[in-house]
Amino acid sequence: MIVDANRELVRRFIRDVFEEGRTESVDEFVADDFDSQTWGPTGSGKAELKAAVARVAGALADVAFVVEDIIAEDDRVAVRLTASATQVGGFMGLAPSGKRYTISEIHIFRIAGVYLVEHWHQYDQPGMLRQLGAQPPVDGDRRRRCDSAQPEV
Repeated sequence: MIVDANRELVRRFIRDVFEEGRTESVDEFVADDFDSQTWGPTGSGKAELKAAVARVAGALADVAFVVEDIIAEDDRVAVRLTASATQVGGFMGLAPSGKRYTISEIHIFRIAGVYLVEHWHQYDQPGMLRQLGAQPPVDGDRRRRCDSAQPEV
């Protein structure tokens, strides 16, 4: 079934490209006209993806992606995952911190034939920056603060 094949393609892509940082695998999984909605049109989404994977591979160690949910329908696959890594090199303008982060991410892929042709990505950037020490921690438990501000009924 095509939906199962699409789901497996995305799982392999996440493992080989995102988790293992294998830039050479991009050619195996990604169409020449790949369009990343994450960073917008650049004229060469495939080349930009390879460059991003190489940058991340040089900046992060002990990378892990745990797929929490994967939903596939027609030519789309949506993935909710937990990503974690240790920052060992310059990353997003930050000096190496040696700190580890764990965040939630959502990825949506569009597939044509046997290739990924489009990608959307949302992630907890503020949470990652806090864990890497680039932003101050949030004071207290947000739920408790919101609950205490509510009038009693």
